[in-house]
Amino acid sequence: MPEPVAPIRRALISVSDKTGLVGLARDLLGAGVVLVSTGGSARTLREAGLAITEITEVTGFPEIMDGRVKTLHPKVHGGILARRDVPAHAAAMAEHGIEAFDLVVVNLYPFEATVAAGAGVEEVIENIDIGGPALIRAAAKNWADVTVVVEPEDYTTVTTELKAKGGTVAATRRRLAARAFARTAAYDAAIAAWWQGETGEAMPERLTLAGRLAAPLRYGENPHQAGALYLAPGGGGIGAARQVQGKELSYNNIADADAALELVADLDADAASVAIVKHANPCGVGRGASLAEAHAKALACDPVSAFGGIVAVSRPLDRGAAEAITAIFTEVVVAPGADDAALAAFAAKGGLRLLLVDRLPDPAAGGRLMRTVSGGFLVQDRDTARVGQAELRTVTKRDLIFAFRVAKHVKSNAIVFARGGATVGIGAGQMSRVDSVRIAATKAKAAAAAAGEAAPLTQGSVVASDAFFPFPDALEEAIAAGATAAIQPGGSRNDAASIAAADAAGIAMVLTGTRHFRH
Repeated sequence: MPEPVAPIRRALISVSDKTGLVGLARDLLGAGVVLVSTGGSARTLREAGLAITEITEVTGFPEIMDGRVKTLHPKVHGGILARRDVPAHAAAMAEHGIEAFDLVVVNLYPFEATVAAGAGVEEVIENIDIGGPALIRAAAKNWADVTVVVEPEDYTTVTTELKAKGGTVAATRRRLAARAFARTAAYDAAIAAWWQGETGEAMPERLTLAGRLAAPLRYGENPHQAGALYLAPGGGGIGAARQVQGKELSYNNIADADAALELVADLDADAASVAIVKHANPCGVGRGASLAEAHAKALACDPVSAFGGIVAVSRPLDRGAAEAITAIFTEVVVAPGADDAALAAFAAKGGLRLLLVDRLPDPAAGGRLMRTVSGGFLVQDRDTARVGQAELRTVTKRDLIFAFRVAKHVKSNAIVFARGGATVGIGAGQMSRVDSVRIAATKAKAAAAAAGEAAPLTQGSVVASDAFFPFPDALEEAIAAGATAAIQPGGSRNDAASIAAADAAGIAMVLTGTRHFRH
């Protein structure tokens, strides 16, 4: 049995984004639809030579207060909300001279774009749409009789059905109504977030979240889980990366690429940096005069784990870097640009996913991090703390800072050995900090053996810990592995024992006062 069709005889158009507007109006007029429009939309359509009725002719009342009041009128909302199957509604329409609207096409003032452009408070407030959301919600509520469109990409769907059937089918109206309510919810969420920022509410009583689907993914972390990428208002970061080549990105690819990009962005910009990440943990990080040199250092830390890893770089890619990276199997590369020679080198590895971003994330930028728990979600500020050279007074301060910044991006318990601007051993995600030290040292020995070196790579290194040493045992393990200096937050009731162990071994130890747990 064919699905019932809701006819479209009269449409209300009020759009801020005029994309596709004239084409839509021509299609509607060609199908015999009467068009009613508000100020800016009406001007655009009249300039295109199209016949429309202005909203003021319907309401008998002018647009006032700089357009703040124009559609909030019974002859507008009555025509949208009236149920066609209720005799009392039909009687009320007849009594008050209200004509039905069968199609409502509305998109909203560009509030999100205005905020993103850094506009002042007055301009932002004037871009809070009132009438638009009211029209959208009214039409979506009455979806059984009214078709609502809030995105230009849906124009063709409606006009195609209109030409074929004289109106829209219920399934289309339901889908468009769902999109409409999602749009107004996201719009209100953006407004609430802006207001909370203006009032300085770090953790507001009600937290509203909104995202726009950027790409459905084949699956989530595992094949039996659905997955998708959503973008937050304002975008940026890995979500805004442009994929130049390679296979479809997976959920895990995106998560690892983000971890790698955030890490290289957190390092000082006075040298080229490369991070190789596997399962959200760095398995090697290097700094050098060139990206190729930095990659060689990063790779030497753990060449076994680097196979099939995700690589992020801090500078635009050149041919030397591209050739070094593609010399081993690499899943994803993300960079702030690439020259033609680099692109040509990557093109020879068609399966490799190459992502380019406009710029590196700002490690000092504010924001929130979230993760779900049973029955809710946890929220915290982004970890923007950074130890700089001014805080340190040791001869190994560059490697200490480097190691501590890398440790910030390693899953807890995190241990990072570094030497000469490169990680030489990383221990991640262990229940015991001692085990993290042992794993890092074991990997460093294996890497040294693979390189034909007799001494472990940790010999003469510095060691960083993301949190304090509760006992001296982990520090003593690091010293035995060859560490000559240590950096850690401090703050344990047992700090004196760790300090005594460092003094006994004759190594320097820096207490930063900043912890970098990452779960």
